[in-house]
Amino acid sequence: MTLPFSNPLSIPVLGFCAYSGTGKTTLLKQLIPELNHRGLRLAVIKHAHHNFDVDIPGKDSYEMRKAGARQMLVASHVRWALMTEDALEGDPQLPHLLAQIEADKVDIVLVEGFKKLQLPKIELHRAAHGKPFIHEHDDNILAVACCDDTVLPESMPRLDLNNINAIADYVMSYVSDWQAAHKAAQLVVTAEPALAQRPMTTVAPAHTSQTLSVSQGAQAILNCVTPLTEYLSLPLAELNGAVLATDAISPVDVPQQTNSAMDGFALAYDADIAKYQIVGQVLAGHSFERALNTGEAVRIMTGAPIPAGADTVVPKELTTEQDGHMSCHDGVIRGQHVRLAGEDIRQGATALTSGQRLGAAEIGLLASLGFAHATVVKKPVVAVFSTGDEVSQPGEALKPDCIYDANRYTISAMATALGCEVIDLGIIEDSEAALSAALSQAATQADVVISSGGVSVGNADYIKTVLAQLGQINFWRINMRPGRPLAFGQVNKALFFGLPGNPVAVMVSFLQFVQPALRKLAGEAQWQAKWLPAISDQMLPSRQGRSEFLRGVYHLGDDGRLHVRTTGPQGSGMLNSMVKANCLIVIDDADDAIAAGQIVYIQPFADLL
Repeated sequence: MTLPFSNPLSIPVLGFCAYSGTGKTTLLKQLIPELNHRGLRLAVIKHAHHNFDVDIPGKDSYEMRKAGARQMLVASHVRWALMTEDALEGDPQLPHLLAQIEADKVDIVLVEGFKKLQLPKIELHRAAHGKPFIHEHDDNILAVACCDDTVLPESMPRLDLNNINAIADYVMSYVSDWQAAHKAAQLVVTAEPALAQRPMTTVAPAHTSQTLSVSQGAQAILNCVTPLTEYLSLPLAELNGAVLATDAISPVDVPQQTNSAMDGFALAYDADIAKYQIVGQVLAGHSFERALNTGEAVRIMTGAPIPAGADTVVPKELTTEQDGHMSCHDGVIRGQHVRLAGEDIRQGATALTSGQRLGAAEIGLLASLGFAHATVVKKPVVAVFSTGDEVSQPGEALKPDCIYDANRYTISAMATALGCEVIDLGIIEDSEAALSAALSQAATQADVVISSGGVSVGNADYIKTVLAQLGQINFWRINMRPGRPLAFGQVNKALFFGLPGNPVAVMVSFLQFVQPALRKLAGEAQWQAKWLPAISDQMLPSRQGRSEFLRGVYHLGDDGRLHVRTTGPQGSGMLNSMVKANCLIVIDDADDAIAAGQIVYIQPFADLL
């Protein structure tokens, strides 16, 4: 049975419902930063099924509320919070809670819980939990996010429970459709709502006047990328950085036998037995030939198989030995220090899923399962060149009024770190014929072609002319600093990226636009950029309407939280600022400036730099 619900707001409300333990909160913690990155402003309402507190005992606000204040509002220059004492016999009323939301400051409200309301919802379902479907008795379920082995009616839209990007795509589409329907229902021309100021990400038309946000540009590029389908089998020693093409199904239980987690004694524990006779020893890689009888124990080493008849391992330091017998000290629990066969991975279970990039841990896991080879996606081939008569080759004499080419090497290094095969086409002179020949050659050899320089959206240049002849290219202004100009499109079957000429702008643009495209091209299905909250230790100037990427250094403070500050001067030609940094400080286009002590998001370099 569902209960009536009416949305009191002029923005959409979307619920996420599931039985306890399915992972609603875990999913939302991943989904929220992804939707934020795409430009969606969110409010979240969570239904708690128990008494909870949001304040700290001893704080003035807590003491005032406990003294009898029905409402307590705490405010600073960073945030404000209103705590209201409102004891109810039943559940809180969602329309009342929604009325507290400042609807002009968000684009959608996500609701966790309230599954009995007639509220548009996405159901989360895990077949392994054995729970019934909610959608079978709730017509308000719009889609079900579930695992591959879940059977759904053909009429019910299916989402991959483990694919945050796909769920984010669905939410973005839902918001877009809701806004369109809401406008049509008004039957009058009104001012566009807040979300209309942040258009949904679609592939931009091929002209030079298009201006996009960072998230719009990244999504438009991803919409044009089709993962490679050429696979090959590689030995373990060659798998590092490759992307798995098929699921790795475990041929064995891990661990393969029930074994000991400690050095000690294996026995069938009985609190009434004072002494156990020691009847043998079991080493790792060996077994005890018979079942233990009541009152018998064997010495056992870590990793050794548990003999039949034993159910407990007692650490040596909790025992006393005398005359071929051992006795247990107090505190022994039956079943302790026993690792059950298959408790890590069951035979026939999926150990690694397709689309997973393989590193040391993943390769080690494959080896532990007995795999000598794995089927992976063929490495993307990336062709790189620089343009401009002002660029000189490192190692050669620097020509007057010129600079050494750094961009080609930073691009190549980042592409190599992503597991790509790189073709270095060198420096291409500023002539239509040379550029045409280089691009034509690159497009036949590579999956992706990347150039730096010559993509400004100002006066005409050779690369624009050549690209117009050879392919379909979009020249965009991106509302970001550094890295405003960006070219993207296709030359023959190869994707083309034209990055800015300034060295720092090249690296920042690669991280935001090229990296996601290369990962998707390589079949890396679940990757998301890592965004971590940190406290800014200084005031960070910015300009509303433009995303800022500052080079920063983050560290763990004495308060147990991440703190960050810039590396100093932030010129887009200052590569030293990237060398000193370990992250980018990301200031959203909605922010005018970040005050010292305020939370800001950082993008750590650990993945790529």
